[in-house]
Amino acid sequence: MEKLIITRWKGRILTALFSGGTALQLTLEPAEDSSLLNNIYVGKVQTVAPGINAAFVEFEEGQIGYLSLSEHQPRPLNRPAAKKLASGDEILVQVARDKVKTKAPVLTSLLTLTGRYLVLTPGKPGVNFSSKLNSRELKESLKPLIEQALNDFGCLDWGVIVRTNAGRQKPEVILGELKSISERCRFILEQAARRAPKTCMYRALPGYICALRDSYEGKLEAIITDQEDCFLQLQDYLRESQPEKLPLLTRYSDSLVSLTKVYSLEKAMADALSRRVWLKSGGYLVIEPTEAMTVIDVNTGKYPGKKNMAETVLRLNLEAAWEIGRQLRLRNLSGIIVVDFIDMERTEDSQILLKTLGQAVAADPVKTTVVEMTKLGLVELTRKKVRRPLSEQIQENEK
Repeated sequence: MEKLIITRWKGRILTALFSGGTALQLTLEPAEDSSLLNNIYVGKVQTVAPGINAAFVEFEEGQIGYLSLSEHQPRPLNRPAAKKLASGDEILVQVARDKVKTKAPVLTSLLTLTGRYLVLTPGKPGVNFSSKLNSRELKESLKPLIEQALNDFGCLDWGVIVRTNAGRQKPEVILGELKSISERCRFILEQAARRAPKTCMYRALPGYICALRDSYEGKLEAIITDQEDCFLQLQDYLRESQPEKLPLLTRYSDSLVSLTKVYSLEKAMADALSRRVWLKSGGYLVIEPTEAMTVIDVNTGKYPGKKNMAETVLRLNLEAAWEIGRQLRLRNLSGIIVVDFIDMERTEDSQILLKTLGQAVAADPVKTTVVEMTKLGLVELTRKKVRRPLSEQIQENEK
């Protein structure tokens, strides 16, 4: 079972997800101004770059984002009949990815509104299901209900992605959320043309509420915060969206021992920034994030091994695979990840390792894919870029 801890750390809001005594996820966000991620704006096109089929759009004062035009050509709000974008056009955009290091925020004109059970995709029709939902019966029963609801709402060119948590919920609850999100989306689309450029049409939930919303059904046993403002916002969100989880919310108020001390958050943060990660067996990982990719090296360290060499290496590599799955999520590492496991001679051992690594990353809410093992024995993974890595979140906090 998991616990969600929300507190303040060096002036920022720290959200920590624990399973037992192990930290699974750590996120820092500004106490006042939350991340821009998933916010929807009326943006103003500054430049169109045909050579890279993209545009640069100012969406907040002084904030310019990169908008790819390869997937979708947005219709200007000020020139609805126009077929191509031009400088000065006003368009509706959403922040799809936070700025990372020197890279500008990535924008999209294909909007998405996310709920606990569904993601609404106006302009991108079709009903799709999370890859973690394997029940054919669920898909066959739910798909026509969603299609009929979209038809009833007059949203034939809209689409829906059914999230993992929908697999454990009643259809009427899922359809109720669809109605609520559809009404919010319709309001945004109808009002956008009447608003000035750089107007925020939709502000995403704070990160700590997103962590609660995105937690897997049935796994969360406690939500604990020592911050009065966070407690009130969590309380309001739960009353409106997940009333059955209100009993899990606790306001921590022990003046003798801080919440940070109780859950050893200082140590958890230090461990998540350390270059070296020790394994229980005595082996260790070396994690090196670079501009282009993240490289992880697996080492035997102090691991003595109890059987023959092949079994010793396999056992250590499997332990490393589970820890790598946790570290990617904990540190929010993304993009291309290359892992140099200890060399194995047996083909069947390599197959077992890849299967185990796939299982280790399957619990990650952020899409993570095990690509292949190269001829040099390196394992390639990709993890979707959404928020900035934890190390960058902390560096910004220290500026």
